[in-house]
Amino acid sequence: MEQPIAVTRQSFDDWMVPVYAPADFILVRGEGSQVWDQQGKSYIDFAGGIAVNALGHAHPVVTAALVEQAGKLWHLGNGYTNEPVLRLAKLLIDATFAEKVFFCNSGAEANEAALKLARKRALDNGNHSKNQIVAFNNAFHGRTLFTVSAGGQPKYSKDFAPLPGGITHTPFNDLAAAAEVINDNTCAVIVEPIQGEGGVLPADAAFLQGLRELCDRHDALLIFDEVQTGMGRTGDLYAYMQYGVVPDVLTTAKALGCGFPIGAMLTTDELAKTLSVGTHGTTYGGNPLATAVAGAVFSVINTPEVLEGVKQRHQWFLDGLNKINQQYPIFSEIRGGGLLIGCQLTKDYAGKAKQITQLANEEGVIALIAGPDVVRFTPSLVIPEQDVKEGLARFARAVARICS
Repeated sequence: MEQPIAVTRQSFDDWMVPVYAPADFILVRGEGSQVWDQQGKSYIDFAGGIAVNALGHAHPVVTAALVEQAGKLWHLGNGYTNEPVLRLAKLLIDATFAEKVFFCNSGAEANEAALKLARKRALDNGNHSKNQIVAFNNAFHGRTLFTVSAGGQPKYSKDFAPLPGGITHTPFNDLAAAAEVINDNTCAVIVEPIQGEGGVLPADAAFLQGLRELCDRHDALLIFDEVQTGMGRTGDLYAYMQYGVVPDVLTTAKALGCGFPIGAMLTTDELAKTLSVGTHGTTYGGNPLATAVAGAVFSVINTPEVLEGVKQRHQWFLDGLNKINQQYPIFSEIRGGGLLIGCQLTKDYAGKAKQITQLANEEGVIALIAGPDVVRFTPSLVIPEQDVKEGLARFARAVARICS
């Protein structure tokens, strides 16, 4: 048997297309909310693979579902259906407003499907000019050309012009500005209940309620991008449930598979008719492996124990971060919901979010950024209290270093 190829961090620079700049260590194993690198150093994981590993690493229920399905059936073309995909669809329908589900492989693909549905619906209704999509500044909806254009961050889209047209951006949480651009030619409004990549900025309830009213008035679809906020991240199964606003379409991914690639678009019976046989599709979407894993994930997360536990863990983080901030006044605001937490740096530390997370790595904790001025935490929804305390103690040492 051949020996495995030896790899180091330098291997990334030698062999990989340089679209990422990963940390200078390689992680090889994880259990719960801890991970270990090649040298055996341990880290507390407060990043969760960017809000993906909602049950931590190697969760026994999820692992068992993967192994069991791997011994049965991996993949079928979409000329055939399978049991795990139908069971997962029913779980999502029973727990949400949705009546129909489309499965794909990522949040970007789910958003792509939602935006295509909106445009096709208007065209099918005979309105050829009703193709405008309204999105918001600093949003993030994916990296395909369509979704990166809908995202309101030019740094991600400016190098790929000409971009798809018909997309208008307006300030987030500014209902008056939205009302000025949403009109009878608007086919969809796409919004994140909490802007994740844009700085962990929660939407105001009145803003989302106002968007719902505007969409109803102008017969536009309201699309909630819950790729990052969904699957228990905010303490409810989906964040829309906290706002009393029901979207026409909801997109979900990330935590749905807890690391196994899967995404989904949820919608109503009436809207689902827009995408008839052959109008959209995907090779891997809804495959038995992904949907068996996601079904197991769903069965764990959609329980009072886990969802209530998110709110408790939010308080653990809030208390710990405020204590750090009292000693080292580095954050001007700590915001977000559930276990999607953003710490806004003060003017004195502007632009240093990445440096702080790099120092945190050295201290043995993994955190994220949300732009240059925000440190972000998206840990496992079931992270033990001891790991929270230890991780924050390590993070405090990193903050002390940046303040020294």
